[in-house]
Amino acid sequence: MEHFASGWKRNYYGKGDVIVYRLTRDGKAPPGQSPVFGANVLFLIYGDAFWPTYTTGDNSDLIATDSMKNFIQRETLNFTGFDLEAYCRFLGAKFLDTYSQVEGVQVSALEIPYADVENAGVAFRPVGPERATARVELGRAGVIEAVSGIRGFKLLRLGGSAFHGFVRDQYTTLPDLVNRPLQMWLDLEWLYLDPEAAFSEGRIVAQTRHIVRDVFQAFESGSIQQVIHQMGTRLLADIPVLAEVHLEAHNRTWDTIAERGEELGIYTESRPPYGCLGLRLKR
Repeated sequence: MEHFASGWKRNYYGKGDVIVYRLTRDGKAPPGQSPVFGANVLFLIYGDAFWPTYTTGDNSDLIATDSMKNFIQRETLNFTGFDLEAYCRFLGAKFLDTYSQVEGVQVSALEIPYADVENAGVAFRPVGPERATARVELGRAGVIEAVSGIRGFKLLRLGGSAFHGFVRDQYTTLPDLVNRPLQMWLDLEWLYLDPEAAFSEGRIVAQTRHIVRDVFQAFESGSIQQVIHQMGTRLLADIPVLAEVHLEAHNRTWDTIAERGEELGIYTESRPPYGCLGLRLKR
């Protein structure tokens, strides 16, 4: 189910999994930006003009979702930026200018990142696993809300993670752990005090990525909950334009096969059940 910052909608529709790649082949991509701009787009629109399609089958004001797909892919040629937030705003504003019957549009994009193989600007490779995300809702008066995020962090610590002192009863089999290897997957997203602050040409996403990695590397914790709280408070402290941050971590710590004290261990992928830990912090 989709949600809109502008409120409940009795109808909405659009196109998802629209894949697009824009290649800057003339060597003129800005420093620090990949010539390969890739995105997976979800494009949703709403308005009373589309209600007859639901009630009577009258499609006279309906814009086909296939046309939306063509619009996204073709108009990407006219987008000159390199960050997802500006891309979502560009597509949404252009669509509103093109179709007067549309009251509002919400554009979401997931980064498909590529990096230079040899820093020569010729060959590129997919990178990750984490990917930036953006979601921008626009109405006739402009941007209603902008949300940024990063999905898919996979982070591993060799030690410095504990988990003990929890409730023990007839259902407890987990031993106390005082210095475990920790593998954590993480998704996070954030909202802005002013939606216009989202359009930072990727600087806030880069800063967030650095903070997440730095906290995970430096902070010795008593739980994953404590790790993500440390990340969230650091994000709000270091990036003053953020209003709210939401983090969700999965405990994907590997199962132990054999260990030689704390010096050496053999592990395998964790079993399917995993711990899910969420946190939302507001300024």
